[in-house]
Amino acid sequence: MTTPRGETEDLLRRLAPQVLGAVVRSYGHFDTAEDAVQEALLAAAVRWPQDGLPDNPLGWLVTVAARRLTDLLRSEQARREREDAAGRRALPEWRLAADADALTAGADDTLILLFMCCHPALSPASQIALTLRAVGGLTTAQIARAFLVPEATMTRRITRAKHRIRDSGLPFGMPAGPDRDARLHAVLHVLYLVFTEGYAGEAGLRREDLTAEAIRLARIVHRLLPDDGETAGLLALMLLTDARRAARTAPDGTPIPMAEQDRARWDAARIAEGVALVEAALSRGAPGPYQVQAAIAALHDEAPSAEATDWPQIAALYEVLTGMSDNPVTLLNHAVAVAMSQGPRAGLELLDGLEGDERLARDHRLPAVRAHLLEMAGQRAAAREAYLAAARRAAALPRRRYLNARAARLGDDA
Repeated sequence: MTTPRGETEDLLRRLAPQVLGAVVRSYGHFDTAEDAVQEALLAAAVRWPQDGLPDNPLGWLVTVAARRLTDLLRSEQARREREDAAGRRALPEWRLAADADALTAGADDTLILLFMCCHPALSPASQIALTLRAVGGLTTAQIARAFLVPEATMTRRITRAKHRIRDSGLPFGMPAGPDRDARLHAVLHVLYLVFTEGYAGEAGLRREDLTAEAIRLARIVHRLLPDDGETAGLLALMLLTDARRAARTAPDGTPIPMAEQDRARWDAARIAEGVALVEAALSRGAPGPYQVQAAIAALHDEAPSAEATDWPQIAALYEVLTGMSDNPVTLLNHAVAVAMSQGPRAGLELLDGLEGDERLARDHRLPAVRAHLLEMAGQRAAAREAYLAAARRAAALPRRRYLNARAARLGDDA
C-alpha cells in the first residue's frame, strides 16, 4: 500500500536525528555520516510513497545509511591509499537490523546530537545552522533563506562546522558534570535564538517554520530532561509567546501592540500548557532566566485585558531578570514595565541610562520605547520625533510603516 508523500516527509523529519545519532554512535565520522543519512532519507522519500512503509522505518533508514557510510568511507580511504584499513571495516548489517527496535532509544541520540551541534568550538551562527541541518532536518537552502544569506555561504558555514567537530575528536556521548551544564546552556540558547529569529526577525518574512522547529526541538529536550527547570522554562516561554502569533500583525504585516491585540485570537491551549510548565518549574526551586521570562509571558497571557495586566508583578520580575543579565532588550522591557506600574517619567529615567549603550546604537527599539513613554507623558512633539527616529532605524518595512503611522497620528502641529 502506498503512503501519502506528506506523511512520509513528516515521518522522515522526525526520524532523521535518531538515524544520524545511531550511525554516529556506531561509526563516528559525523560529517560523512550526515551525508550518508541524507542519502538514506532521499532514498526513502522516493521509495516509501510508492512501496509503502517498511515494517521498521527506523531500522530501514539506519541500515541504508550505514551501508552508504561504509561506501563513502571506503571510497575516501581508497583515495588516500588505505584500502587495507577500509577493508577491515565490516558492516554489521545483521546487528543493525536485529537491534532496530532497540534504536527507539535513539531519542537519547537526538539529545547527544544537539550537544554535538552546540560544540563550544563553534560560533553561535554555526551552532544554529548545524542544529537546524542535522537535528531539525532543514535543507541547506531552507536555512539560507531563513537567515537571508546565499546558499553557498550557508553550505560553507555548515561544512566548516562539521569539520571542526570531526577534528575535535569529540566522542559521541553525553558530556558529564560541569561540561554537561555548560553545553546544555548552549543548546537552550541556540533553540532560543532559532525561535527568536522566527518570531521577531527583522526581515519582514513569514518564519513560522523556524518557530515551529524551535518548539519541536525544545519539546524533545524537555522530554529527555523533564527535571531541568530551565528546559521547561524555555519551552513554556516559547509556547506562551507563540500563543499570541495570530493576533500580533495586521493582514499587511503591520505590527499590532499587545495592548491592542484581539485576545480572543490567542491560542488558549498553548497558554494553558505554557502556564502549567512554568508553574511546575518554578515550584522546584531557584528559577533561571528562561523561567522568569516565562513567568512574565504567563502574566501577560492570563490577563483578560490590557488594563487588567499585573504590571507591578511584571516590573518586579524584570527587576529579577536584570540581576541575572544586562541584556539591553531586558532593560528596555523593564523600563516599560516600570512606566506602566509607576508612571511614564519613572520609565523615561531608566531609558536615560541606556542612551550610551552601544548595543542599542542602531536598534529601533530604544527610540520606539522612548516615543511610547513620551506619548504616555503627554509630550506629543517629542514623541513624534522619537517615532520618526525609530522608523529610520527599523529594517523591516511593516515596522517602519507602523512607526511612521504612530508619528503621523500625533500630527504635524503636535
